[in-house]
Amino acid sequence: MGTMIRGYRLSEQDFRGERFADWPCDLKGNNDLLVLSKPEVIREIHDAYFEAGADIVETNTFNSTTIAMADYQMESLSAEINFAAAKLARASADAGRPARRKNRAMSRACLARPTAPLLFRPM
Repeated sequence: MGTMIRGYRLSEQDFRGERFADWPCDLKGNNDLLVLSKPEVIREIHDAYFEAGADIVETNTFNSTTIAMADYQMESLSAEINFAAAKLARASADAGRPARRKNRAMSRACLARPTAPLLFRPM
């Protein structure tokens, strides 16, 4: 997903969208935020994978944990981002089913990375 997003060469303003225009820190590189600020890009990527023959796509949630979102002061948006990402992937899977795969299931997979800060947190 990240490689596909980089191909769009999005600007800081693209990552911010209207909702986050005045956010207090830089947001470029927060790919997971795009499900809220630029959902059409994420939907287009999902659609491209299904059109190419994929039966499953991953949600755009690799860094959507509260710990990872803290880098952007967006911990409180983690649940909203995860929910929006799942809805986008599901909508893409549902949209093309009749034309692409009448007899095959199409789905999405949620993806979250293990967070390094958890691995090194004192016990």
